Amino acid sequence: MKKRIFYDGIKYRLRNSRKILKFIEKVIGEYRKPNGNLSFIFMSDNELIKINREFLKHNVFTDVIAFNYESGDLLDGEIYLSIEAIKRNAYNYKVSLNDEVLRVMIHGTLHICGFKDSTKEEKEKMREMEDKWLMELED
Repeated sequence: MKKRIFYDGIKYRLRNSRKILKFIEKVIGEYRKPNGNLSFIFMSDNELIKINREFLKHNVFTDVIAFNYESGDLLDGEIYLSIEAIKRNAYNYKVSLNDEVLRVMIHGTLHICGFKDSTKEEKEKMREMEDKWLMELED
């Protein structure tokens, strides 16, 4: 039942990490998933594209990749995040880096909870859920 954050060769560090991990547990609990182990690994674009190529056979940069290792009733997984891609997103969408980091962490968590974003409808639903959770975290 551990939620952890790791940093792989980058200078960025998440502020209020304990509060955020507690909030992530709430997100998981909302979708009735028993908590297992969940790791967030922040890394560079180059490291994340290596994972994308090796495991997903995609040769594109992305901001997040989630691996669900759910076993039985426990939700287990790893969420890899590119801080460089997240910084670009924050700049392009004119939001703070902190808000974009939280959005991407929530996005990865929703994937671990079983939500997809392959179709237009799924993407819209995912964005609605992200917005809902971001608003709740700000309250």
